[in-house]
Amino acid sequence: MEPQRGEHDRRALDEWLASVGFALRLARPLAGDVSPRRYERLTATDGSTAVLALYPAELRAACGRFARTTEILGGAGVPVPRVLAADCERGWMLVEDLGELTLADLRDRPWSELQRFFAAAAALAARIAALPVELVRGLNPPLDRDLMLRELAQTRKLFLEPRGLQEPAAGGDAPTPLDAALEQLCTALGSDPPVPCHRDYMARNLVPRGGGGVAVLDHQDLRLGPPAYDLASLLNDTLFPPPALERRLVAAAFPDAAARLRYHRAAAQRTLKAVGTYAAFAHRGWPRHLPLIAPTLRRFLHHFGRVPEGERLAAGLERSWSQVLEQQS
Repeated sequence: MEPQRGEHDRRALDEWLASVGFALRLARPLAGDVSPRRYERLTATDGSTAVLALYPAELRAACGRFARTTEILGGAGVPVPRVLAADCERGWMLVEDLGELTLADLRDRPWSELQRFFAAAAALAARIAALPVELVRGLNPPLDRDLMLRELAQTRKLFLEPRGLQEPAAGGDAPTPLDAALEQLCTALGSDPPVPCHRDYMARNLVPRGGGGVAVLDHQDLRLGPPAYDLASLLNDTLFPPPALERRLVAAAFPDAAARLRYHRAAAQRTLKAVGTYAAFAHRGWPRHLPLIAPTLRRFLHHFGRVPEGERLAAGLERSWSQVLEQQS
């Protein structure tokens, strides 16, 4: 439970569970994300299970958004855990238990087995992008040019600058070549008509299901963003598919060259942003994502070198970042 939750609150929670028809026998804390949310896997007296999400006061609005995005995505045929009961005023939500494994937990399985899950996830990303824009507008701030630039500023502050990887400006207030290129890249991404996107569509938020399907978790940040963003997240976060599978999935989603360029831009922004996110997690005492930094930086350079904004810079960055790129943890 939350550290501040007292015995009275535990009793109140147990009473609420009983009132919604869940006869609690056992509660087991689950490892959650790095947000203040906490989770428990609950077992009822009849042996059935559910997951309890506990939202602290500052995240109560996210509880309501999760309920709303569950309704939106479920209505569009995107598999998500059902909300079984909720009291968002007190920060309690009981959701369907889809099991303990995410797609990221299958990292040791061969790609001949994993590729079907990635194909299913890519198809669901397209289904999310096809949602009516007005259904999603206003749920969360859009993933626009300014937000994408702020995300990259965190990477510069928490990772590049402390390690001497950010080249000095030519003089005065002029941006560095990398900063100027990234601003152009985010401007280009932000100029595309936005579509609904999950915002954090990655292996750690996908649950493998029978028959090669997947279910989608952690979708309360559903918002408008670049058309290729969710696919770029899927193929460039945590589990990196073989090049042939990546090319096949990208070509299926974006058949023309201009659209594939949008994919490379989105992947470059997403991967460099993720490096800053991992560094921020470590700064807050969660270092488990640090081994992902080197491969994620390599993914950034791979995609950055394939867009006009970065093709002249990528090779030089690879040389100057070589020491970090060789690190495994």
